[in-house]
Amino acid sequence: MLGEFEFLLLSSAAALGDGAYGAAIRERIESATKERCSIGALYTTIDRLEAKGFLRTWMGEATQQRGGRAKRMVEVTPEGIAAANEFYEIVRRVSRGASWAIGDLA
Repeated sequence: MLGEFEFLLLSSAAALGDGAYGAAIRERIESATKERCSIGALYTTIDRLEAKGFLRTWMGEATQQRGGRAKRMVEVTPEGIAAANEFYEIVRRVSRGASWAIGDLA
């Protein structure tokens, strides 16, 4: 089963689509959680998810905006989508009946 941060990373990468790379994923996570996301934790988790087959990464083209540095692009694999869906469904099931659950969860 995925961990919470792994789920956040997969969800962010999926939402960003073709624009998914480390800095953009980090910004999305920080915006959603209102908490700081360490770049080390981000790339460690990207490496772990790639080793599990949930992500695929590659080096994009170098860009002038980044001082000639390339972006490490990220794509969620079908296995990653399945793992994220499973995690989300588990959270929904365990939340049923909880006082803070909303909508069809309550």
